[in-house]
Amino acid sequence: MSVNVRVSGALREHVERSASEGDYESVSEYVRDLIRKDKAAKEEAAFQRVKAELQAAFAEPRENYHTLTADEIRAFARQKRS
Repeated sequence: MSVNVRVSGALREHVERSASEGDYESVSEYVRDLIRKDKAAKEEAAFQRVKAELQAAFAEPRENYHTLTADEIRAFARQKRS
């Protein structure tokens, strides 16, 4: 895939400076790195949400737990998707 992006003014200067200061060999490499960092940040945020939910679940008193069958779990998952 090829993407063309126009950047002007202060943003252009920033991109050119970032790419030329030795951290990156080209503007394309700089942009790819930004995309990778954005992807990683979103994945980390999703992980932290799941982690928080699990921590809250495991902090519940044992008497709040109840047994579910596999069919009940599937039905719950289907219901959540709807």
